[in-house]
Amino acid sequence: MSDQPTDALSIDLYDQPGHLIRRAQQIAVSVFHETVGRDVTPVQYAILRMLQERPGIDQVTLAQEVALDTSTAAEIAARLEAKGWIVRELLARRQRRLVLTPEGSALLAELVPGVHEMQERLMGSLEDDERREFLRLLRKFVHLNNEQSRAPLRRSEAGPAASE
Repeated sequence: MSDQPTDALSIDLYDQPGHLIRRAQQIAVSVFHETVGRDVTPVQYAILRMLQERPGIDQVTLAQEVALDTSTAAEIAARLEAKGWIVRELLARRQRRLVLTPEGSALLAELVPGVHEMQERLMGSLEDDERREFLRLLRKFVHLNNEQSRAPLRRSEAGPAASE
């Protein structure tokens, strides 16, 4: 017999992981916009960073590497291309190779101070060991629940190593 109450109303909202994760996402996006600006969304930033790490990656692999569905990744890539930050080159079988433009690279360089400030604002109130533990547990949670996502993360051999 479980010690868990059977009445759903007996679970405190503020003890529910889904609610806390949603709130954490709201906070992270808000701090991102306050420190990095509104020219780039957090998802666009993730795509630009991946293209910086993996120049010439194809659009489908990019979607897998940043855990987006392919249609969303294609829409965002088209917007980034319209802004002049990336180039999408058509390959065989209708695949697209994505490359940062010099403007895209310059934009990322301009964003670095804001990203560092964002990291500090989000994590600065935690002790160093708490930061490490929080990130370790968050990575573990995401890894263990990856397949529950509608767009699971798929890292290729050439991608950065996962640290669980």
